[in-house]
Amino acid sequence: MSIIPNILFAIILIAGIGYFTKNVKKLIRNINLGRDIDVSDNKPQRWKNMARIALGQSKMVSRPIAGFLHIIVYVGFVIINIEVLEIIIDGLFGTHRIFSATGIIYSCLIGTFEILAFLVFVAVIIFWIRRNVIKLQRFWKSEMKGWPKSDGNIILYFEMVLMTLFLVMNATDVQFQAMHSGNVISQFITPLFSGLSDGTLHMIERTAWWLHITGILIFLNYLYFSKHLHILLAFPNTYYGSLKPKGELDNLEAVTKEVKMMMDPNIDPFAAPPEDESGEEEVAKFGASDVQDLSWVQLLNAYTCTECGRCTSECPANQTGKKLSPRKIMMDTRDRLEEVGKNIDANNGVFNDDGKQLFGDYITNEELWACTSCNACVEACPVSINPLSIIIDMRRYLVMEQSAAPVELNNMMTNIENNGAPWPYNQMDRLNWKDE
Repeated sequence: MSIIPNILFAIILIAGIGYFTKNVKKLIRNINLGRDIDVSDNKPQRWKNMARIALGQSKMVSRPIAGFLHIIVYVGFVIINIEVLEIIIDGLFGTHRIFSATGIIYSCLIGTFEILAFLVFVAVIIFWIRRNVIKLQRFWKSEMKGWPKSDGNIILYFEMVLMTLFLVMNATDVQFQAMHSGNVISQFITPLFSGLSDGTLHMIERTAWWLHITGILIFLNYLYFSKHLHILLAFPNTYYGSLKPKGELDNLEAVTKEVKMMMDPNIDPFAAPPEDESGEEEVAKFGASDVQDLSWVQLLNAYTCTECGRCTSECPANQTGKKLSPRKIMMDTRDRLEEVGKNIDANNGVFNDDGKQLFGDYITNEELWACTSCNACVEACPVSINPLSIIIDMRRYLVMEQSAAPVELNNMMTNIENNGAPWPYNQMDRLNWKDE
């Protein structure tokens, strides 16, 4: 028996997994460019959120049609790929359907896989129709032109081809069909190949087998470049999602520290810092102007974004024609982070200032101030992404570093400073209305 196919399979397998591992390391490196924050609190609740939202798909079904179809694709694609274990063993050791020795158990498993493969194929076709024929509005926003649009379709084509190859592989496997068990879907495809010799059927089966496993490895490595990265990142993203009530904003640590110092009677505000500390502490930056100023959780959010557009379709600013799209905020953050990562790769692990930043080159003033801070986008996201946190941090940068708040906001803050309230009235005059 020739071992050349086994060697070739091992080379393909090692190359596929090796390239995937390299990209995962790059992904982790990029995410860790963000500020460190402590998200180690309330672990039981975090595990519950991950199980309910990522594994249980609880927020997907808020839109029943898309939610149900997504569950089919999600469950089907994951379960069907359990067969990859058998394919790997067969490929490395030259066996053929090594688990078939389990008898009825194997038949039940393959039968389930075939049903799921058929359902996934149907669901993917419906998704393709919704995206390209019905043209749902959220898939045709301005940020979905070019690569994002092509990426969505490429993924659908990938899934169609992989499911087809799986069923063709089973339909042309003479030994498997002879079992008359487990071929619940492939038995209806087998007549398409009637009249062909056993040798031809074997060649078709082997071709489908090789294309199927190669396609899975290609798809695995395509994830890094695709919105489908959420297949892997939805789990950590929901685990590290915020546990605070929506609407509760975090305080800037640097500002909190300054306020505490101002209120401490034992601290001399005019005292010079100790000699051994002078010049050593980096001046804190208020807010965020680039991806390095965001937290690593926010950068994880950006990579997890599925580009489904539920956030944008729920955004009241977007619905009234404003330029803001929460989906675009996440896509821009990821694109800038990728640009920074490529810069680091090109400069031997060191970032060289490229004269660009997230604010201005990707996200505009108009987008940031169009946000009403209503949290509709946060509530709508099926994988606990928080576009609002990025918007708030960038607004803080504009207000506290650039003094670039809108006139209306500047007037309000001046009134609070002078009058203790947002209205342009002295505190002593607030109750004058009762005498009118």
